[in-house]
Amino acid sequence: MHTHPSVTAIDRGHRPSTHLRTLRTGLRLGVAAAALLAGTAAEAQQGLQYGPFSLNAFAKVEGERTSNYAENIQLYPSAGKDQFWGDQLVPGTPIKTEPTNVWLFQPWLGAKFDVGGGFKVSALLSQRWRGGTGVAGTADVPGFIYEENVAVSHEDYGRLAIGKMVTRGWSVADYPYGTLVGLANQWAQSGAGYGLLTKAIRYTARPFDVLGGDLVLEATYDEGNTAFKIHKPRFFEFYGQYHNAGLVIDAIVQDTRNGNPQAWGHGPFTGLTPFPRDDSKIGGAGQGMAMVMARYDFDAHWQVSGGLRSNRWSGADAVITVTGPPAQWNDMFNVDWGGTKDGVANPGYSATSTDGYAALRYRLDKWSAWVATQVLGKASTANPSERGQNNWANFSTAGLQYEFGQGLTAYGGIGLVHYGRLGPSPMSMPTNSAFTGVDSRVSQNGNWVLVGLLYVL
Repeated sequence: MHTHPSVTAIDRGHRPSTHLRTLRTGLRLGVAAAALLAGTAAEAQQGLQYGPFSLNAFAKVEGERTSNYAENIQLYPSAGKDQFWGDQLVPGTPIKTEPTNVWLFQPWLGAKFDVGGGFKVSALLSQRWRGGTGVAGTADVPGFIYEENVAVSHEDYGRLAIGKMVTRGWSVADYPYGTLVGLANQWAQSGAGYGLLTKAIRYTARPFDVLGGDLVLEATYDEGNTAFKIHKPRFFEFYGQYHNAGLVIDAIVQDTRNGNPQAWGHGPFTGLTPFPRDDSKIGGAGQGMAMVMARYDFDAHWQVSGGLRSNRWSGADAVITVTGPPAQWNDMFNVDWGGTKDGVANPGYSATSTDGYAALRYRLDKWSAWVATQVLGKASTANPSERGQNNWANFSTAGLQYEFGQGLTAYGGIGLVHYGRLGPSPMSMPTNSAFTGVDSRVSQNGNWVLVGLLYVL
């Protein structure tokens, strides 16, 4: 089972603020090599080893040119997708082909001790930094650490871990599925899931022999921000993987309540807002997703993979939490701005959607190549306002990579995006220009080309 830290493809130096408003992100194709190789190194226990301690890391640099690039068109640039003032655009803003670059660095520091009786105690600490066009080097998600946990394991009883960790809904969708075919961000960072946990406990059972293959089952719980006493957060994730010869099937279900409402599958699970003082001023909210992914190796060269995900949001009413000036709002979702429902002004509506992807990959010696396509579907909701429910998006990618050896890899790729209509992006996208920098409100199509270098310790 894939238990090491995932290394996702990286966005172009934009990330959510500490208020967890998902700012527009230029998430890219072709960083597949990064997650693949760094993950492989971690699992193979490469890197530096000194007694019970280990150090793994990767660093990368990448350049790209994207057409119809339009990341600075909002009158209020920091406004989130669900805030109506974010709908106001600046007329005459140039929409053009734009060069960008990014660098990324992430180490993993681990320790493992044999304490006798078949038991082992381990600890893991990891953080990610990045920078590039328009962004100074800083933590990937400010205020949050990727891994800071301890665990005890036994080959007969399984593994119990506690602390900060990444979810399977993000990490497994990221690596190996999206990563291997240039869709790491489009696939793993969209939808109704969460990606980072801050106060989690996870139990992974030992493998079971089922129908000639191995079945691993796992459950994770996170209590989120415990300062919320009225709308207490709770997070459950259930994960199962079945592996038989060249076939691998991964199934993941997340069910959550009173986390920050969002459509960003990489986002941290905390509370309804960053401020517990808002607890008595706002209503509750919930969301969840169910996802199944599979990959099959026909032989040593050809692999086919695909996935299907169902998203569910309860919606979150828009509420002023501090009158200001300026006024401060909660984290809302799928709001009918100016409307009422059951006497509530600016109500949030429930919604569901379905996303999927399919890919083909070929590997020969040090070369590998892929083609892939993904669809983020329309949403079903009773909201009378247009918040992206009637839009859909298609992302298609093709790429090539070459492994020089000694941890160094070069890669390149092309991609295109097509939106079903002009207007707000599909509900399972975190922003209107996420993943490509092509904003669905001003362009239905865009494409990009990139090259990069990756080094893995």
